Amino acid sequence: MEITNVTEYEAIAKQKLPKMVFDYYASGAEDQWTLYQNRHAFSQILFRPRILIDVSKIDMTTTVLGFKISMPIMIAPTAMQKMAHPEGEYATARAASAAGTIMTLSSWATSSVEEVASTGPGIRFFQLYVYKDRHVVAQLVRRAERQASRLLPLLLIPLGWGAERLTSRTVNNWSKCLYGRFTLPPFLTLKNFEGLDLGKMDKADDSGLASYVAGQIDRTLSWKFHSALGQDVKWLQTITNLPILVKGVLTAEDTRLAIQAGAAGIIVSNHGARQLDYVPATIMALEEVVKAAQGRVPVFLDGGVRRGTDVFKALALGASGIFIGRPVVFSLAAEGEAGVRKVLQMLREEFELTMALSGCRSLKEITRDHIVTEWEVPPPGSRPLPRL
Repeated sequence: MEITNVTEYEAIAKQKLPKMVFDYYASGAEDQWTLYQNRHAFSQILFRPRILIDVSKIDMTTTVLGFKISMPIMIAPTAMQKMAHPEGEYATARAASAAGTIMTLSSWATSSVEEVASTGPGIRFFQLYVYKDRHVVAQLVRRAERQASRLLPLLLIPLGWGAERLTSRTVNNWSKCLYGRFTLPPFLTLKNFEGLDLGKMDKADDSGLASYVAGQIDRTLSWKFHSALGQDVKWLQTITNLPILVKGVLTAEDTRLAIQAGAAGIIVSNHGARQLDYVPATIMALEEVVKAAQGRVPVFLDGGVRRGTDVFKALALGASGIFIGRPVVFSLAAEGEAGVRKVLQMLREEFELTMALSGCRSLKEITRDHIVTEWEVPPPGSRPLPRL
């Protein structure tokens, strides 16, 4: 079967994966309204292409935190990738490196930072949750720092758990992890926690470890600095010099707070619509965050991207780049490393074609004038956009 677009991999993954594994990757919170909107909102953005521009040469390269990559399409952190394919994060890392882009390793990976670094050269980010036990956090940071020549920025996700909907009935998927109804296969473990001092859980089996890690997410995390408690974003900056990107920002208010706290960048994300349902699609929240950032830090988009046209729309709204998550695990399940490579290549080719047909020869030429959104108020005298 010839794959012609990224979305086709989801159906293949559904056929190949055990139901619980597929549901874990594919599901969203509660009614899954935000999960739907993450995709649908892109269809509410139309192009305003320019013509008669020499587009014989297209440059898609960009720089992220000082690192040059081949295109503004990067890989988001997705947990437990060896549930999708035996090579898991190894395959994803190799595919990203071959494409000349960034792979983000989840702290809940089934391959460790050391193992991923051993796959060869490449730029890799590390996603970090902040746990109640700050000693565990510090150990994870040290682990990332030891690979600092190949694994650089940290991603901070300052949120607790949310409910996820599986198939036709509402259940809490994260509670499945917490209370043992969802367990890793016996041959897998959360590799980044191996060898760490986990206190009373240091001898737990794999299922116990997953439950412990899930239960340790710190819900008291805040923007404010309390030196005695160490329960905030700034605390992390006291233990590392690695740059920190804050993921999960959807509002102007939190954008300003993130910048004040010293964030090196912001990722607009609703965490794959797996946390709070009925929040805006990330593409709809993007422009508010970009305007609040005022160019002080780069802003990236995570969520809903399935086409090269989506990448262009995000950049036109001010994003410096985008991250993809589910397309990676679905293609990984379907075809392993080759599938992930194909996803990145398809998105690259579609994005390049969109740039050419819009009259843009470089990323800096992609502007707000190249799109119009359905949620905008039409200028006086103009006709509203047709309903899609």
